[in-house]
This record gives sequence, C-alpha cells and structure tokens, in this order.
Amino acid sequence: MRELSIGVDMGGTTLKIAVVRGIEIVRRAEPVNTRECSTSQELINCLAERLRILRELYPEVCAVGMGLPGFVDHARGMVDSLTNVPGWYDVPIRKILEEASGLPTSVENDANCMAYAEWKLGAAQGMNDVVCLTLGTGVGAGVVSNGQLLRGSMGAAGEIGQVSIDYRGRIGHYGNRGAVEDYIGNNELMREAKVLYAASRGKVPMEMETPIHLESAAKAGCPVAQALWDDAARKLAACLLNCHYILNPQAFVIGGGISKAGELLFSPLRRYLQAQIYPVHFAKLQILLAQLGSEAGIIGAARLALDELPQE
Repeated sequence: MRELSIGVDMGGTTLKIAVVRGIEIVRRAEPVNTRECSTSQELINCLAERLRILRELYPEVCAVGMGLPGFVDHARGMVDSLTNVPGWYDVPIRKILEEASGLPTSVENDANCMAYAEWKLGAAQGMNDVVCLTLGTGVGAGVVSNGQLLRGSMGAAGEIGQVSIDYRGRIGHYGNRGAVEDYIGNNELMREAKVLYAASRGKVPMEMETPIHLESAAKAGCPVAQALWDDAARKLAACLLNCHYILNPQAFVIGGGISKAGELLFSPLRRYLQAQIYPVHFAKLQILLAQLGSEAGIIGAARLALDELPQE
C-alpha cells in the first residue's frame, strides 16, 4: 500500500525535508540553510544526501515531491526561476532528484503545494473549485478548478499576489502596478502601521514590529491597529472579488502568518465581500481558515508525488 512519500519544501532561507504519511510528519531530515549554499548545485548535493539517508531509514517510501518558491514548469520538471533565490535558472530539478533518490519525483510551485494539501487533506476536502492563499512575506496562492490544480500555459496560473487592486498603485517586482502583495504582506502591513501611527500623532508601541503585535494592539482596543486590519481586509477583498468573478470558487482558504489575526481580518473581509458579490453567489461562498499551517507545503508536495504515481 502506497502510504509514505518524501516531501521537500524550499523556502527563501530553509529547505525542509521529511517522510510524510497523509498529514503526519513521520520523520524529519536535518534542514538545510539555503543561504549557506553558495550555488544551486551545492544545495542540491545537500538535499540528495538527506534523501539518501531517509530512503535507507524508510525503504518503503515510493516517491519524492518538492515545492519551490518561483516559476516551476511541472510538466517538464524544470525550475525556470526562483523568487529571492539566485542561481536557479533552467534547472532540470526533477531529473536530478530522480537520479539522486532512485524514486519518481514531482516538482511544483510551493504555493500550489500548499493549495493541494488543503484541497486533498485540509480545509477544502471534497470541493472541486477552491482558491487557497497564504498571507506572509508575500501573497502566495494556488487554484483548484473543476477538480484539477490549475497551472496555466507556463506554470504561472494562480499567482494571485500579482493581481492589481490599483492600476495607479505601487510598482511591483515585475513592473506591475498595485499588486496586492505590495499592500498586505508582513512588511507592507507594518510599514503602513508606522505611517498611520505617525499621522494620528499616537505613540507607536515599542514592540510594534510584527503583525502579531499589531493583532495584540487591535484586540486591546487600539483604534489605529483596528483601522489597519480593516484596511487590510478591504484590500484583500478587492483582490478576492476579482478572483471570484474569474474563477467562481466554492471557497477561499486563507493561511499564513497574517491569517492568525482571525476575526480581526476575517470578519471585515466577509463584510466587504458580501457588499460587492451577487447575493446568491455570496450565500454559497465559504471563507475558510487553512488547517495545515506551516506544514502544508511539505504535506502537499509529498501527497502530489504519491497521486502522480501510475495506478497499480
């Protein structure tokens, strides 16, 4: 019975590797600090060694899945380029990992892996049309449409963080104006907090450094912090409104660090969406908190690899 696979989740600073069964992390390998590897080949060598060790410990493992932060050509098993990780251009990563591990390997964008995990094993189980977002340093997303992971012609479908909410807005990484991730990522949220506190002539709390501090201040009754969460919800609603009318999902599943604000974000988000979406549509639309947390990427990569094995 095919139960065990290896999931690999590559972040901007850490490469996580583990043997996975369903949503259970059976065994973790020692993580790799990506910034300590000067080249992509050095990082791949570290990964290959950890795969070898896990295979020896768990010979029943039957596939490897890897999620990477950037543009990945799933069909060809190629990395076109990675976000904030230099030196990864046109890397045939699937072939390299299959040769290193001796196992069938699947490679996918990391946000797509998160979406796959929440769809198959998390908050969106049983649904056919879902948009999953992770709100953190940026806005990552993956789309399931008609029971299929949506990738697009060049693997760029579902890059919802680049959806514009203001055609005259800030210029993004690719020259696009008003990208939603340039307004509600961790850093952007805190930058806006400092501006609003200054404008209100209020004292910025000394510990106001992360969205967690902003959440605490809002729950303690700080009007500036409450206004910031309301504004973040309004901006996110503008993005999701566009996604709704293009994709018409059954649910938006929202995870990542910013989602931990809970109803500070979700309550105004529902209110703004309800005010702008056709009532019959909104009545059937669910706004869900992701269930699998920071493990969603590694779980999704592992499950995708299993699901792509030929049927026995």
